[in-house]
Amino acid sequence: MDGILNFIGGIRWQDGVDIILNSYILFRLYILFRGTNAFRVLIGIVVLWFFLRVAAFLGLIVTSWAMQGIIAVAALIIVVIFRNEIRSILQARNLRTIVWSFPKRPVKPPVETIAETVFEMGRRHVGALIVFPGNENLSEHVHGGIPWLGKISNEMIMSIFWKGNPVHDGAAIIQGDRVTEVGAVLPLSRREDLPYYYGTRHRAAAGMAELTDALVVVVSEERGQVSVAKGQSFKVVENKEELREKLESHAGVSSKQGGRRKAEQLELITAAALSVLFIGAVWFSFTRGLDTLITLEVPIEYMNREPGLEILDTSRNTVSLELSGSGLLIRSVRPDQVQVRLDLGTAVPGENIIPLTAENISLPPGVFLKNIRTQTVEVVMDVIIRKELPVQVDWGGKLREGVIISEVKIDPETVQVVGVKKILDKITAIYTERVPVDHIEESGSVSVRLVASPPLLRIAGGYRDRVLVDYTVLEREASEEAKK
Repeated sequence: MDGILNFIGGIRWQDGVDIILNSYILFRLYILFRGTNAFRVLIGIVVLWFFLRVAAFLGLIVTSWAMQGIIAVAALIIVVIFRNEIRSILQARNLRTIVWSFPKRPVKPPVETIAETVFEMGRRHVGALIVFPGNENLSEHVHGGIPWLGKISNEMIMSIFWKGNPVHDGAAIIQGDRVTEVGAVLPLSRREDLPYYYGTRHRAAAGMAELTDALVVVVSEERGQVSVAKGQSFKVVENKEELREKLESHAGVSSKQGGRRKAEQLELITAAALSVLFIGAVWFSFTRGLDTLITLEVPIEYMNREPGLEILDTSRNTVSLELSGSGLLIRSVRPDQVQVRLDLGTAVPGENIIPLTAENISLPPGVFLKNIRTQTVEVVMDVIIRKELPVQVDWGGKLREGVIISEVKIDPETVQVVGVKKILDKITAIYTERVPVDHIEESGSVSVRLVASPPLLRIAGGYRDRVLVDYTVLEREASEEAKK
């Protein structure tokens, strides 16, 4: 439970934004490219990436290296081989459609009209080739088509394939309730198992069905026979009811359309959830699964010391911490971003052994504590007291020969010093900073600073940290006569 709470507490708000943003980008890519060949290859790359992480976790160095190369090549394949498919998807949509819009409810094709018209053309021996696209883009395989965008009717379809029409030998592309292109040239199949009497129309229908997920209806001009090609299947359709069922099944707008709409909504929700889970797993893999370890030397801060106590000595002033986290994040951590605080609220005069735990350490979000190399810190405390000490001048250097300092007056002569009892008990005087005597030739005065040494001592409040030193200088002969 503590591990889960620590994990949640280590998540930064930037991590949440990162996961949500990339999850939405992945979801949008699914919306735009689902059903395409590029999307299928991308799914394969994701599977390879998953096995790459497993191999890295298990320490399989050669396998990891090989999969990295395969993934790099596969990514290049998507860009190079499917560039036309990607370009057609992106060019066909404006920015708002790419970023925000969702799939619209498909327009129901008038399958009854299409089925009746197809079999009527069969009875009249009017050759026809009609393509009903699936989810894949057909622009790579359809050439020479003329944009049409006419609404489907019996008369329109009949007029397109009328022998006197210049486009009757080409294919018509039907999407929804519109004929979008006419006179299109389709790729021919090279299958050898097709009947010998199949002509160009039938081989074009088979070629289009083999290369895409489209459904192609072909009407034989010689035999009046109606056939349907989808994938590797090429079947003769006996009546318009059978053709209608195939068209409805392909378009997904049959009598079960309501259930299909619910299934599509469920598919989108599932895709969104999987996008979040996948990006979350990637984030976890980079930030937790491949932790980088560093060791930082961090200064210790002592908190909540009693006003009447002073720290006399400590066993250490810094502590070594082993930290982990994602490589990018952990390498940016500075020692001043990590805090180690020890509570001296319960410390007493004398030696105190204080344990050092994770609770004493504050870390940036996303950084985790692996180990504390020092488990305890010894802190020696003492009572703070006041003591009045005489002031002594610290003379330095050498007086000129024949000259002596006969008298010294210090103002003030004593000062109060505050410090720990153990140190103050050993001190009998407080000295000034050094006063050089090398250039003293005559009597005078000098203001000098008091030196509170060791650093644990300080001048009590109400006392200045400087004293005035008056000194009298005499020639040595005069001094000896004054003594006589």
